[in-house]
Amino acid sequence: MSLLEVKGLRRDYGALRAVDDVSFELEAGTILGFIGPNGAGKSTTMRILATLDTPNAGQVTLDGHSLVDTPDKVRPLIGYMPDRYGTYDDVTVLEFLDFFARAYGLQGRERARRVASVMEFTGLLPLQEKLTSALSKGMKQRVALGRTLLHDPKLLILDEPADGLDPRARIELRELLRALADQGKAVLISSHILTELAEICDTCAIIEQGRLLATGKVADILAQATGTAVAELMVRLYPGEEGEAVWARAERLLLEQPRVKQVAREGEALRVRLEHEGGAAGGWVDESAARVLAALVGAGVPVCAFSHRERNLEDAFMHVTKGRVA
Repeated sequence: MSLLEVKGLRRDYGALRAVDDVSFELEAGTILGFIGPNGAGKSTTMRILATLDTPNAGQVTLDGHSLVDTPDKVRPLIGYMPDRYGTYDDVTVLEFLDFFARAYGLQGRERARRVASVMEFTGLLPLQEKLTSALSKGMKQRVALGRTLLHDPKLLILDEPADGLDPRARIELRELLRALADQGKAVLISSHILTELAEICDTCAIIEQGRLLATGKVADILAQATGTAVAELMVRLYPGEEGEAVWARAERLLLEQPRVKQVAREGEALRVRLEHEGGAAGGWVDESAARVLAALVGAGVPVCAFSHRERNLEDAFMHVTKGRVA
């Protein structure tokens, strides 16, 4: 059984339906990217999952407990980090985290141990005596994440945690989140930076106008949406003295291969589009790539580099949403 199960979630604000029949699951040790344009219903859904809002319909179960019927039982299992989380200006990092540790009911040596452990994990120990108001945006996000981890929750709900961070801070945040998942925590994270999510998420859920359009791995979402699995190969050539004749011969040969639907030249390489009817199951990509490479080498085409390009989260998002409006 999944740690988190969401079934038929609905939230209305008067005539506006912000969340419309949303259902998905999240297992322990997994990072799920929650993706959608502004106003899609991401933050509303996350607030409901954090017990800060009540749905009009649907059920949410966390570790076997109903979030709707028994919110007090599930709150200790949840760590929620909103998109705009402030820190108090007149306190140090240590004082800030210690205050929230007390609020979570931690006492004595256990409280001190837990605060120290969180500061070490988030890299805040050298800054423990520094005022939170003097911290950079990235360090403030670390403090906010540390507060979220103090009570050792099973589920982390992070709403746009990378917003406004510099490249180094984003990389460090990704490493922290991956480490948390490796510890067995389930992580639900939203972001507008799709390349960020693609690098850390195991699965994704795409929402638009309050409706969940697709869930799963990127390749599976694309295959479900089109009924056709798609992959791309990049083939670099060394034309030598033959020049353009090599490019023309290679392109002609590639288009003769099964599952090759398109060949386009990009600089010193050819981008080869492969398609396979019936979804993404099986090792068809490796099989097709091996056949293509063998054909090129067998025909004497001078291949100097050959690689497989995974279709990414941006491809899936643009294909599934298509700018739908209510």
